[in-house]
Amino acid sequence: MGSALTRALRLGDELNPQRDFRRILLHGHTPSRVGPDLLTRDAVFAAVALSLMSVPLAIGCEGLRDGPKGTVTQIVDGDTLLLDNGLVVRLVGIQAPHLALDREGLADWPKGAEAKAALEAIALNRPVLLRYGGEEKDRYGRLLAQVFVSGPQESWVQRQMLAEGMARVYSFPDNRACLPDLFAAEGRARAAGLGIWTDPYYRVRRAARPADFSTLAGHYELVEGRVLKAEKSGGRVYLNFGRYFKEDFTAVIDARALRLFADEQLDPLKLGGALARVRGWIDLKDGPQIEITHPEQIEVLAAP
Repeated sequence: MGSALTRALRLGDELNPQRDFRRILLHGHTPSRVGPDLLTRDAVFAAVALSLMSVPLAIGCEGLRDGPKGTVTQIVDGDTLLLDNGLVVRLVGIQAPHLALDREGLADWPKGAEAKAALEAIALNRPVLLRYGGEEKDRYGRLLAQVFVSGPQESWVQRQMLAEGMARVYSFPDNRACLPDLFAAEGRARAAGLGIWTDPYYRVRRAARPADFSTLAGHYELVEGRVLKAEKSGGRVYLNFGRYFKEDFTAVIDARALRLFADEQLDPLKLGGALARVRGWIDLKDGPQIEITHPEQIEVLAAP
């Protein structure tokens, strides 16, 4: 491996949000490796991403449980497929643009058709193995699995969709396996401007612009900014990205989520001053906010 690519890989490792998050929350202050300016950080990460684009993606994720096998017979949308044995599979760990699918009151999200076509190209009529890393079924009876295409062109479907820019990472408290690999694939595609990342609908929002959230209630968004203050009140931790909590953006960690942080010896109160990216559903109660249900919804981009 050439020296330039080696340096890029090392820098990519330094920017790994999962590793940085745990180092900061476990050990407190760590000097910023990128700096406070989002544009500078994006430029550096974009260079890393482009250097990595030609590196083959290794298949697999540690600690998964093998599930059923089958052949994909139908693609419903960019994150749902049907197998020849009748199983319906929701690709856990990602969210592709939604399709309305004739459901009343719903509309297609931008690039929904493109995401479905991308999944068809990856998996339709291909044999697959389902593997589990958490809860195995959702309330609709769909299997929640990481999906691996078998054969000479083996691929990990979720990571491939993210690498092509056709989905975002989307996790749950009871399904958190494989996320570092999935975040890395999403980050490369986002920095390279692939797929959905060319559409303003999916742009990363700026926490410092609370007025931009006025039409985003009920939207799943990625939001970046600096945490001005982290404080605990009434059993919750509030990550305040502005001075006025009823107007500015806030990430709210409730008591149940705090137990997950504690289980991993993570202290979100140490995030005061950090440059962070949070993801989740926007609620406009008391100013724009995202409810944090598990630690992986927070990526630390630069330490306090």
